[in-house]
Amino acid sequence: MATAELKAPDIVIRGRKVVGGVTEGEALVTSQTISGWGGVNPLKGEVIESHHELKGVSFANKILVFPGAKGSSGWSGVFHMTKLTGCAPLGMLFTITTTKAALGAVVLRVPTMTDFDRDPVEAIATGDWVRIDADKGEVQIWKGGRA
Repeated sequence: MATAELKAPDIVIRGRKVVGGVTEGEALVTSQTISGWGGVNPLKGEVIESHHELKGVSFANKILVFPGAKGSSGWSGVFHMTKLTGCAPLGMLFTITTTKAALGAVVLRVPTMTDFDRDPVEAIATGDWVRIDADKGEVQIWKGGRA
């Protein structure tokens, strides 16, 4: 399907670039922060943290939408390992900017944004199709996927 024939996004959110670039894919959304050290299996890109709403779910090849990082400074190392194992997210959108989350995005080298005009955790649902253009500071969302 040619780009001109594609349906316009249902929602557009603006924010600030953390890591530049463009990517798109299916969203995986959580309202809970993610612990890198001890909270993620880097060999599967899977959340393993006890009592986390995404426990047992992989963020590999998804757009990870989450409030931010928690825990130790090992967060970036664990997320870098997901890149090395081919289990990293395609892009990240987070609302709470910490050095852990920012450094994690930098070592992943995936388009990442923060400081939004609308909370992506509330605007995006798991399964929505998301296109991040971090260089333009724009996130496009197609509710329920992209037809």
